[in-house]
Amino acid sequence: MWKRNPLSLAVATALGVTSLPAVSFAAEDDAVIEEVIVTGSRIKNSNLVSSSPVTTVGAEELILQGTVRVEDMLRNLPQVYSDQNTTQSNGATGTATINLRNLGPERTLVLVNGRRLPAGSPLAGGIGADINQIPGAMIENVEILTGGASATYGSDAVAGVVNFQMKDDFEGVQIDAQFSQYNHNSDNSRIQRIVRDTGFETADGSNTDGDISDFSIVIGGNIDNGRGNITAYASYRDIDAVTQSERDYSSCALNNQGTGCFGSSTIPQGRITDFGVNDRNFDFIVNGTDFQDRDGELYNYAPLNYFQRPDERYTAGVFAHYDITDQAEIYTELMFMDDRSVAQIAPSGAFFITNTIPCGNPLLSAQQFDALCGQDGLTTDDVQTAYIGRRNVEGGPRQQDLRHTSFRGVFGVRGDINEAWSYDLFGQYSEVSMENTYLNDLSITRIGRALDAVDDGSGNVVCRSVVDGSDPNCIPWNIFDSNGVTQQQIDYLVLPLFARGTTDQKVFSGYVAGDLGEYGIKLPSADNGINVVVGAEYRKENLDFNPDQGFTSGDGAGQGGATGAVSGGFDVTEFFIETEIPLIEGRRFAQELSLNLAYRYSDYSTGVETDTFGIRAGWAINDDVKLRASYQRAVRAANIRELFLPQGFNLFDLDQDPCAGALDANGLTAAGRSFEECARSGVTADRFGGIPNSPAGQYNFLQGGNPNLEPEEADTYSVGVVWTPAFADGLSVSVDYFDIEIKEGISNLTPEFILNECLDGNTSQCGLVRRGNAGDLWIGSDVNNSGRIQALNDNLAIERVKGFDVVAGYDFDIGDLGSVAINNVLSYIDTWDQQELAGAPVVDCKGKWGGTCGYPTIDLQNQMRVSWTTPWNVTLSTAWRHIADVEDLNGNLDLGTRDYIDMAGYWDINEYATITVGVNNVFDRAPPIAGNAAGPSINGNGNIFPGAYDHLGRYWFGRATFSF
Repeated sequence: MWKRNPLSLAVATALGVTSLPAVSFAAEDDAVIEEVIVTGSRIKNSNLVSSSPVTTVGAEELILQGTVRVEDMLRNLPQVYSDQNTTQSNGATGTATINLRNLGPERTLVLVNGRRLPAGSPLAGGIGADINQIPGAMIENVEILTGGASATYGSDAVAGVVNFQMKDDFEGVQIDAQFSQYNHNSDNSRIQRIVRDTGFETADGSNTDGDISDFSIVIGGNIDNGRGNITAYASYRDIDAVTQSERDYSSCALNNQGTGCFGSSTIPQGRITDFGVNDRNFDFIVNGTDFQDRDGELYNYAPLNYFQRPDERYTAGVFAHYDITDQAEIYTELMFMDDRSVAQIAPSGAFFITNTIPCGNPLLSAQQFDALCGQDGLTTDDVQTAYIGRRNVEGGPRQQDLRHTSFRGVFGVRGDINEAWSYDLFGQYSEVSMENTYLNDLSITRIGRALDAVDDGSGNVVCRSVVDGSDPNCIPWNIFDSNGVTQQQIDYLVLPLFARGTTDQKVFSGYVAGDLGEYGIKLPSADNGINVVVGAEYRKENLDFNPDQGFTSGDGAGQGGATGAVSGGFDVTEFFIETEIPLIEGRRFAQELSLNLAYRYSDYSTGVETDTFGIRAGWAINDDVKLRASYQRAVRAANIRELFLPQGFNLFDLDQDPCAGALDANGLTAAGRSFEECARSGVTADRFGGIPNSPAGQYNFLQGGNPNLEPEEADTYSVGVVWTPAFADGLSVSVDYFDIEIKEGISNLTPEFILNECLDGNTSQCGLVRRGNAGDLWIGSDVNNSGRIQALNDNLAIERVKGFDVVAGYDFDIGDLGSVAINNVLSYIDTWDQQELAGAPVVDCKGKWGGTCGYPTIDLQNQMRVSWTTPWNVTLSTAWRHIADVEDLNGNLDLGTRDYIDMAGYWDINEYATITVGVNNVFDRAPPIAGNAAGPSINGNGNIFPGAYDHLGRYWFGRATFSF
């Protein structure tokens, strides 16, 4: 009958590729090794030579780590870098994505039982598969294949594949309940002093928060005398919010040197300034009903930001299969998820979106009129050039309510045609529905109207728009009085924003697999015949994102620009073939030598055709030593957002505009730029030396899709050795070298690169830089008039990543005291080079972060776990996690190394009940501080990179499991 088993933990261990946890495996001479399918190939084979490195993580590791979020478990693996997760707030999509080798989630293909997960969200940044859909209680193991696998699975498998193998033969009832919390002692006196010296408040002392509750039930049983099985599951997860105010290192936005706090000059008191456009160069704040000179007052926007978003998730589903005949087994996978999360950042406001104040505004006091207008000889009939920055602290923080509801259904049939041939046919439909409700933002249009107040002729202060009838509902916003803002004014200004969207995916796939050895087709030097797989696949992807008028018009004051609608789709028809050829078997120095060849042809409805192929070889010299090597040509076709996203503003992080700020004695800016250099980017002589920096470190860039994008291509190589010495039963070591080179990568030039190229003399980039009225790159959100840098999608990037993975495991008995399992996974990146486009300088991002490198590329990561299985039904385990130091691209800030110790244990009380307890980051190591440069555009938050480090301190958990 059909042999459904995936790469089992036991077989993986025998291959020397399993990482965590180890399970010793020794086949007796008369044991039958069932045929398996290894991730990265559709060939069923009983041999123990893997031609590609596959790291397998068992379900036990999920339990020992105590993680209820699957992304938390995976981020501890050295090959995996974090992307979207619950630690993001500003720029959050509400999803959790996987990023292999730091090449981006769009280049990591995520599978469930060898079949695709859909795009996680129609939101920008959410195009990667959302692994919130994966129920932890149903995971059998997770297989991670790094390196290209497009010939086997199609587009997107450039960096590699993550395959979640789910339980589908469960019998009985299993109930799990877990509660966990974070604890941290805020005792960094240096940072606390910096925060207090700035005039802000800081966390101090021990704090316990971030409660996480998780409940699941799995029910399964065989039917019809074992001809089939039905396994059903349901789970509930609830995560409490943690704000940045609860940790000292996130109490304010620190500068990169860690010597002071950033803050926003959009302040609660209200700031009125001309940014030096006028000769007088005034800069006021409101104090009572007076204007006074601003003395560097800033607003601390950090404390209200979420460091951990609240999240509530429900999942449910069924996995079932049934043998209707000896030649046909039907199967289904039904998965449902409803996940709701809320992102929170500081209040909205008037972010210098108006540039004039009528001198006749009746809300101005006599002192304010004189300070603003009278000193320039202006009358009440005149208009003064001035920008207003006023934070809406009365209206509360901005909140983005993100809800994703997903459904995935698979229906298929598989079986053996005869002794030589088998088949697998399936259809799959997946859909993700998104609801995005943005609360407490203000309307730019209404702000402008509410600040334009007049006397209606009867002594009443009203909006000019009420008098002329353009907006009879307008209520003046009295920001010129410290106690003048009312709830009625706020209610008028607030603009709720709504967006809805869906992604859907249809897949129809089928293949036949044959063992040609049944027909005598084999090489004379081999015992086994040639295996072959031939198949075809049709896939259709659609995305529909519909923001309301408030989003599309760019009227949200706190949005950084308009959010455009996106609607589009594509389909692709593919044919693939794969063959496994045993070359030599049973010979001296060649116990087994095999060759695997794969090819896939893809025809896209966008007019693109691609060819991908792979060559892999495995060589078992003897029982102790096995060698493997592979070459893959991988491709990734542009996704729907990359193709069809309309042009609009977004924000990028930049410590400072190189042309901004005061000049030194040599006439240079703080960044060392001259007027001649800055003039290339549009800086005028009268503005040079007085251009304002963004106090929040965020600047405008114009983004957009490109329907003419070509697929990006990657060449990936790997060479490895597996050592399982006979003299040390239970020991296995594998070392693999990988090399991934991406050409014509789909991306936009980083705005910082464009700006620096222009300043350095590459005038071809200067046309992409537009300066605003103040010579700035950040004031306002009007695409046509505000300062910005244009960076649209194109086939530009060249990236190359090289390095080594080392996986070692050793299981041994310790007599009457039980057994010990030691497992270690190490990943070392030797090269991570990036070129923004052909001919541009090569940027070495190995061990770097920031600038064009973005998220930290940690060049050495290691995880070791030691588990002791005692004879008293207790298992104790300790893990050590090591993260090497990374420095910013300019070499100014080294984040240092981090070492974490985790401890856990479980007690099988009886055959029905198990208790698990554990503590991760036992010694409460605080994360390294990167400062405000660790911004949301590179997945930073709260001065750190929370996806790379334990961002909330010590994590403890307790779990109870009941099985019947």
